[in-house]
Amino acid sequence: MTRPHIPRLRARSVAAATGILVTGLLAAPASAHGETPGGASGTVARTVGDARYEPGPCPRTPEPIPELENARCGTLTVPENRAEADSREITLGVAIVPAVADDPKPDPTVMLVGGPGNDAVSQAKMAVDGGLNRDRDVVLMSQRGTYSAQPELTCRNIDEFEARAVGLVYNAPSTAREHLAAIKSCRDQLVGRADLSAYNDIESASDYADLRRALDIPQWNVYGISYGTDLALQYMRDHPEGIRSVGLDGVLPPSKAGFALAWSSARQGIDGLFKACAEQPECNDRYPNLSATFERMVRQLTAKPVTTTVTTPGSPDPVKVVLDGGALMNWMTTATHMAPGVPRSLDELAHGNPQRVAEQWAASRVTPEVFGRISHGLEYGVFCSEWVPYETEAESMRGAEAAFPTLPRSVLAQAPQLTFIRQDCAVWDIPAAPRQVRDVTSSDIPTLVMSGGIDSQTGAESGTYVARTLPGATVVTIPYSPHVVLATSKCAQSIAASFFTTPTAPDTGCIKDVEPPKFEIGP
Repeated sequence: MTRPHIPRLRARSVAAATGILVTGLLAAPASAHGETPGGASGTVARTVGDARYEPGPCPRTPEPIPELENARCGTLTVPENRAEADSREITLGVAIVPAVADDPKPDPTVMLVGGPGNDAVSQAKMAVDGGLNRDRDVVLMSQRGTYSAQPELTCRNIDEFEARAVGLVYNAPSTAREHLAAIKSCRDQLVGRADLSAYNDIESASDYADLRRALDIPQWNVYGISYGTDLALQYMRDHPEGIRSVGLDGVLPPSKAGFALAWSSARQGIDGLFKACAEQPECNDRYPNLSATFERMVRQLTAKPVTTTVTTPGSPDPVKVVLDGGALMNWMTTATHMAPGVPRSLDELAHGNPQRVAEQWAASRVTPEVFGRISHGLEYGVFCSEWVPYETEAESMRGAEAAFPTLPRSVLAQAPQLTFIRQDCAVWDIPAAPRQVRDVTSSDIPTLVMSGGIDSQTGAESGTYVARTLPGATVVTIPYSPHVVLATSKCAQSIAASFFTTPTAPDTGCIKDVEPPKFEIGP
């Protein structure tokens, strides 16, 4: 990530995933909601061990979210660092979106969202649009450090730098210095009000285990998307009690999370998109050999970057954009969300017109309304304790060269969406997590493992990989779908609903009817 451009290993929303950024940031909290009739979970205060749940107003959100209007809400208070007897307490926002059905099932679904750093409460629309609350309540909790938690570990200055960075050479030493200065400033802001070493998956998994008990829910289901699958796999490994079933969507295995996997995923998703074009005669005739065109343009732009000016939604001023090889690679890993237009955009770039690519690259970063939403404290807590310590630079480079052997080494030195992470972690300066954080999850819990056929952020091979030690797993790849299939595929939504009804035998028949994208054909 030259972070936090969209959607990284995160899924902010369907709009964000497609490069259309959300507008209308509000400082005011979401409307308070009282208890709903019926005595369902989340309506009474309860203390379990060191955790305490208290009903109350719904957590604040950047803008009003209609899907929260009937939610039952409150806060979970937990120790910041469970290893310390005198740890300070932190609070996590909770919203329980009621089921649509008049007679809902007794086991709700808790949704773990992407990032690291997104706030689950702000993803209520995705949960509802994806049908997760069709016949079960959906539980959303702000992961520690995120927007509606206390403390909130966001850093607007990093987001502002990322907006400026579209006009800088992607991985130039001067860009790195400015980037690292923003990271240091963020750390200096946060270190006085949080134990930065406590913002990781081990603590977060314990938070969710505490939430289930504090809400007095005997059994629930888990649905993780993107980075949330990493957390879900750790949660089901460390706290399997009370988990009825687990859905994994856009799989990020804890044992492999890092740079080499980012390169492998990029290769899988990009190849899947180019193959879909090649299988359609009109697309293939107009845009042949897309893979060769793409890699040629990465090399060409690395040697000679192109500078242009664009306008983007929500930004009244012209935006300077520098397209070099690294920028193009990073654009491509998110452009699979805009698959129908990718062949045309690449072809126009190859013929001297960079505007479509530049506009999309800039739009993913420069809209001010999204500044201040991502928890960089949680982001670096995960990257710097769980990922970087357990993958060497040599391993990263081998993975990069295996995926893209023809690309310049200067591009391969920075994994897509993870630019400067090693340098960042030297600045962030937290200890490595216990090695158990990289353990493979072995479990008999029924698990739905779903991937997108053109997911270039968490490649479909990761689904097959995690299923090796999940004997109760159903593995599904949704053809032609990008990252986070719940947000983009009616078939995936149907499979997920079937799975939660019958976890051992979901109906996957809709896969055969999934249609390929209709690619744009330019003049």
